[in-house]
Amino acid sequence: MLKLFENIGASTINLLKDTGGIVKLMANVILSVFTGPVRLHKTFEQMYYVGVRSTLIVLLTSMFVGMVEALQIYHGFHKFGAENMIGYTVAVSLGRELSPVLTALMIVARSVSAMAAEIGTMRVTQQIDALEVMAVNPVNFLVTPRVIAMTIMLPALVIVSNAVGNFGGYLVGTGVLGLNPTAYIKNIQIYIDMSDLTYGFIKASVFGFIVSLIGCYMGLSTTKGAKGVGVSTTKAVVASSITVLIADYFLTAFLF
Repeated sequence: MLKLFENIGASTINLLKDTGGIVKLMANVILSVFTGPVRLHKTFEQMYYVGVRSTLIVLLTSMFVGMVEALQIYHGFHKFGAENMIGYTVAVSLGRELSPVLTALMIVARSVSAMAAEIGTMRVTQQIDALEVMAVNPVNFLVTPRVIAMTIMLPALVIVSNAVGNFGGYLVGTGVLGLNPTAYIKNIQIYIDMSDLTYGFIKASVFGFIVSLIGCYMGLSTTKGAKGVGVSTTKAVVASSITVLIADYFLTAFLF
C-alpha cells in the first residue's frame, strides 16, 4: 500500500514538473517571437513538413470519416424521415469536432513524435549544448519555428479535412444511400453557419500550439541516451493526445 502512494506521489510530482516546464517553454517561445529574430527559413521548412507532407494522411482519414459519418447518421435519421439533413449533420460534425480533433491526433502521431525524437537526439548528442556555446538560443532556433508552423498549418489541414470529409459523405449519401444530390448540398448551404467552421479553426490553432510545445519540451528534457529518446517520444505522443481531448472539451464548452 505504501508503494502505491509513493508511485502516485512520484507521478503527481512529475506531472507538475512537466506542466511547469511546458508553461515556462511557452513563455520563452512567446518572448522569442517578439524579441526575434523569427527564423523564417526554418519556419517554412517546418510548415512544409507539418502541412504539405501530412496532407495525404489527412485526406485518407477525412474521406473515410465522412463516409462512415453518412452511413451511421442515415440509420438514425431514416427512422424519422430526416434523411435530407444528413449532409448538414455531416458538415457540422466535421467542422466543429471531428476534423480538428482527428487531424490533431494524426499530426501528433506523425509530426509531434518526430519533433520529440529529433530534438531529443540533439539533446543526448550534445548538439543543443553546442548551440548554446555558439550563443544560439535553442528555443529561438529549434522550438519557435516548430510552434509557429504547427499553429498555422493545423487549421489549414482542417480546411482540407472538412472539404474531403464532406465530399466523402456526399459520395456515400448520393451514390450508396440514394439521397437527392441537390437537397444534400442545399441543406448544407441553408443550415451551416460560419461559426461552425471558424470554431473548428480556433480549436485547431490551439491544438497545434499545445502539442508542438509538448513535443518540443519532451525532446529538450530527454536524458539517458537512445533509450531516453524513445521514452520522450512515447511521452510526447501520449501527453499530446490526452491534452488534445481535454482541451477539446473545455474549448467546446467555452465556444458553444
